[in-house]
Amino acid sequence: MDIPRIFNITESAHRIHNPITPEKLATLGAALRLKPGARVLDLGSGSGEMLCTWARDHGITGTGIDMSALFTRQARRRAEDLGVAHQVSFIHDDAAGHVSDRKVDVAACVGATWIAGGVDGTVELLARSLRPGGIILIGEPYWRRLPPTDEVARGCLAGGIADFLPLPERLASFGHLGYDVVEMVLADQDGWDRYEAAKWLTMRRWLDANPDDELAGEVRARLTTEPVRYAAHTRDYLGWGVFALMKR
Repeated sequence: MDIPRIFNITESAHRIHNPITPEKLATLGAALRLKPGARVLDLGSGSGEMLCTWARDHGITGTGIDMSALFTRQARRRAEDLGVAHQVSFIHDDAAGHVSDRKVDVAACVGATWIAGGVDGTVELLARSLRPGGIILIGEPYWRRLPPTDEVARGCLAGGIADFLPLPERLASFGHLGYDVVEMVLADQDGWDRYEAAKWLTMRRWLDANPDDELAGEVRARLTTEPVRYAAHTRDYLGWGVFALMKR
């Protein structure tokens, strides 16, 4: 069980697998007013940066679940490096359908809502692990500018315009599910640049070291096209944010 190998290659040097920066991640942790001992569940935890830094900075405890064996190993190393391995644990598993056996104070899915078929299903899944009065975190793209055509939307790696909502509509959608939006932290262009552009050097270094690998052609094609695609589409049209929700 693992994610497609291409993502393990392109994001192998990432600590954060979405456009949020370490500074924005710290802002989010402070904005949530986390208390020592708070329990956090992170579905699609990637390389564990959110749980590990919040354990260090706020004294939380938590569990992360991720399908990538590589990212899970990196998360465990990060916990050791930061001295928080006794506070957080990381499980290599499919986060789809995962419900904590103990209610948590914060239930998060930051950038992996595909695990439950989209935002609505992921909110419903996270709610099953949440204590009364707890906070759900959803990380999700939104349209900064509405693409004029589905072709332009596909250039942002969406299936079409309907895949995402503009920010006001995204915020309103949480109300339709019965939740108050109580905080949000939005990525900026520097965060997008760091997330996307960091892949390019990783791909080039990987190609230099693995010219005969079966994925070398795909990685070469991505490295050739991704800078222009990103600059022409994602950077102009797509936003990304983490939204904190509480049940009404």
